[in-house]
Amino acid sequence: MEVLFTFLAERYERRSVMITTNLVFSEWNQIFKNPMTTLAAIDRILHHCVILDMMEVESYRAKEASHHHLQEVEARQMVSQTSSTEEESATLIRSTGKNYGPSPK
Repeated sequence: MEVLFTFLAERYERRSVMITTNLVFSEWNQIFKNPMTTLAAIDRILHHCVILDMMEVESYRAKEASHHHLQEVEARQMVSQTSSTEEESATLIRSTGKNYGPSPK
């Protein structure tokens, strides 16, 4: 990934650069094969940087997925409750011959 290092070196102290990553700096050796290049890139980035640690912020996608999952669970519970009420009514009708369950709509 020497192209990235060249880009960072050319932009260093001239223009802004925004980088997003899920790797901590100690894992950047996966990006740059040469340890010296890795160190030089990190040094240039950290010299005038602002680091925003977003790990404590709840992910929008995770929040949406959780909300969707809860809606599905609630829907299944409603169907299950309706089915059990209908089964109880049917059992009551079979045993007595009379309909004591909820009135039909």
